[in-house]
Amino acid sequence: MATAVDPVAVPRLSVRRRVSAYLFRSRRTRLAALLTPPMLWLVLIYFAAVFSLLATALFSLDPFTSAVVRNLTLANFQAVFTEPAYWRATAQTVTVAASVTVLCIALGLPMAFYMAKVARRRSRGFLIALVITPLWASYLVKVYAWQAMVQPDNGVIAWLGKPFGLQGPGFGMVAVILTLTYLWLPYMILPIYAGLERMPDSLLEASGDLGGRPWRTFRSVVVPLIYPSIIAGTIFTFSLSLGDYITAQIVGGKFQMLGNIVYQNYAANLPFAAAIATIPVIIMVIYLALVRRTGALDNL
Repeated sequence: MATAVDPVAVPRLSVRRRVSAYLFRSRRTRLAALLTPPMLWLVLIYFAAVFSLLATALFSLDPFTSAVVRNLTLANFQAVFTEPAYWRATAQTVTVAASVTVLCIALGLPMAFYMAKVARRRSRGFLIALVITPLWASYLVKVYAWQAMVQPDNGVIAWLGKPFGLQGPGFGMVAVILTLTYLWLPYMILPIYAGLERMPDSLLEASGDLGGRPWRTFRSVVVPLIYPSIIAGTIFTFSLSLGDYITAQIVGGKFQMLGNIVYQNYAANLPFAAAIATIPVIIMVIYLALVRRTGALDNL
C-alpha cells in the first residue's frame, strides 16, 4: 500500500539554490551572465566614445560665436585629407609607431627568450618584476627623465658619447622614438615571454638533435610558434605610439605627431580636431584587419 508523502516534510529549495541549479543546467545563460557586464561596459564606454568622436567630426563651427553647430558636413574631413601638412603628420606618426614597434621586437625578443628559456626558474619571477617595475613610475616622470638624457650638449647620452666624439640625439623624431620604445617595451616583453613559456623545451632539443643550428632553430621553430605573441605585442606598442602626443611635446622639439595637432585644435575647433583624431582610428582598424588575415589573432 503506497504511503502519501507529506508536502510539509519535503524541504523547498531557496530562490538562491534554484537560481544556482538553473545556471548549472544552462550553459548559455551562464555565459550570457558572465559576458553581459563587460560587453555593456565596452559598448557604453568604448563604442559610445568612438561614435561621439565620429559624430563630432561631422559638425561645423560657427565663425562668429565659435560654438559647435550640429549640422552634418564633410568639410572637416575634406580639409584634413586635402591638406599636405596633415598627410606629412600622418606619415611621421606612422613612421614613429612602426619604428617603436620594430625596436621593441628587437629588444624584447631576446630579453623574453632569456627570461623564459635560459634563466633559472627561481629567478624568472625576479626578472619579470624588473620588467614590470618601470610601469609603476609616473608616465611624466619617465618622459622628463628622457628629456634630460637626450639633450644634445649636456644630456646623459651626450656625456657617454663624448669620448667617442658623439653628441646626444637632441630633441626631435629620434628622441621621441627612443622615449616611446622605453615606455612601451614591457608591453612587448610580457606577451612574448608568455608565448615562450608555453613552448615545450623538447622542441628546441629535437631541433638540435636533428642538426639545426641555433639561428635556424630560432628562425624555423621558435618564431613561428611565438608569432601570435609577437603580434599581440605589436598591437600594444603600435597603438600606444600612434595615439601619443605628450612625449612628442616634451622631447620632440618642433617634431609633431597627430596627437599634437589634436591637442592644439580641440579647444578652438572641436569638430576639426575630431576629424583629425579619426585618422589613428582608421589606421588601427586597417592594421587589425591585416593582422586578422594572417590568422595570428586566432591563435592567441
